[in-house]
Amino acid sequence: MKKSLILVIVVVVALLAMSVSAQGNVSLVFWSTEEQPERAAATQQIINRFTEATGINVNLVLTNEDILDSLMAANMAAGTLPDVMFHPSDYAAAWYADGILSNAAATQIINDLGADYFSALNMAGDGAGGYTSVPTDGWGQLLIYRQDWFDAAGLDAPTDFDKIRAAAEHFNDPDNSVYGITIATDPGAVFTQQTFEHFALANGVQLTDDAGNVTLDTPAMVEALRTYTDLAGQFGPPGVVDVASARATYFAGQSAMLVWSPFILDEMAGLRDNALPNCAECAEDTAYLARNSGFVPAFIGPNGTEPAQYGQVSMMGVSTSAPPEAIEFVKFWLSDGYLDWLAVAPEGKFPMRRGTAENPTLFVEGWSTLPAGVDRKAPLGDYYSQDVINAIAEGATNFARWGFAQGQGQLVSGVYQELVVPIAIADILSGAITPEEAATEIQAQVVEIQASQAE
Repeated sequence: MKKSLILVIVVVVALLAMSVSAQGNVSLVFWSTEEQPERAAATQQIINRFTEATGINVNLVLTNEDILDSLMAANMAAGTLPDVMFHPSDYAAAWYADGILSNAAATQIINDLGADYFSALNMAGDGAGGYTSVPTDGWGQLLIYRQDWFDAAGLDAPTDFDKIRAAAEHFNDPDNSVYGITIATDPGAVFTQQTFEHFALANGVQLTDDAGNVTLDTPAMVEALRTYTDLAGQFGPPGVVDVASARATYFAGQSAMLVWSPFILDEMAGLRDNALPNCAECAEDTAYLARNSGFVPAFIGPNGTEPAQYGQVSMMGVSTSAPPEAIEFVKFWLSDGYLDWLAVAPEGKFPMRRGTAENPTLFVEGWSTLPAGVDRKAPLGDYYSQDVINAIAEGATNFARWGFAQGQGQLVSGVYQELVVPIAIADILSGAITPEEAATEIQAQVVEIQASQAE
């Protein structure tokens, strides 16, 4: 199924390239993982403005994040790379090493716009003082919980492993389709890696040490795997939990806790018709969950030294085969089109370009006023406290990630591409292996990935 989809899109992109060549006009191919119809429409509007301003045509191709790396490899082999791609930071190092991303283009864009006004450049370094891709926006993952349930039960906020487990056990009532916590278990989804990594970071687990040695076969990793799979297996909903089902369980009032990105915030407020909360209380107040949920951006495990929050940065990359006009396109995106881009989903798009030399906080200030939502629009402040808004902003600028602090961006990319951890989690949940065996297997597979990258 996925291979067929990849081949279809490769053909489409190739035909677009042939059409452009036949016309003799400059035209760019832009890949975006913002597949939702309303986000795609907003993306197209920015593209139209760019074309009106410059005369440069841009063909938008929507791509699914779960098959993005495979799709890129197929197009690399076919010689039909996109000119510009919106992508997770996880792929930047590997794509640069594979000859897909142009560090010359990314470095020029960042320097021209002002490197001093960008965040997360540590995740975009090329190892030689330049950059592999351009950070655009980011978000910090959240542990969301039913504040009303916790208050009624006299429970503290779930800020550490013990409190998370105690609350999950307290609220778990599977006979009545109520679960203590909902966390990802899909072995084929990056979402599972992202969610587990939040727990691993909280327990002090790092991908490597400062010397680059893989450090995943440790007691802290075993504890993180055991905690995660115990929570999912004993106190979570049955079956495979993916992005959609995790949200649906919480929205139905069937889960005390959920780990999800802040992209859920406008939906919790009832601002998107195809993802409306449907809990019992939501019948009278669609925004009930927004008003009665608590948020823990960072929590801690028994082996952790400080609370940790998983964060993600999205980037704009320029391919090595792109014409010079691709640089012009990305610079437009991060200036004239920037607030319109952030407005696509402000709850999950904190600006990585903070401002300009004239106004160093220009885009942060603009972001704070953007209305969220799809079918209805409203500032998040209408539904969430200033503390929640601040937590979202803080999470996007002070998050933790495996590998990047140790300069292991390429290894991170490999781990995400191979879905090593999500597959191991599924094996633990099925009873095929123990957390101890999983940690050993993960260690061996990551060492193998690292060795293959060094060849």
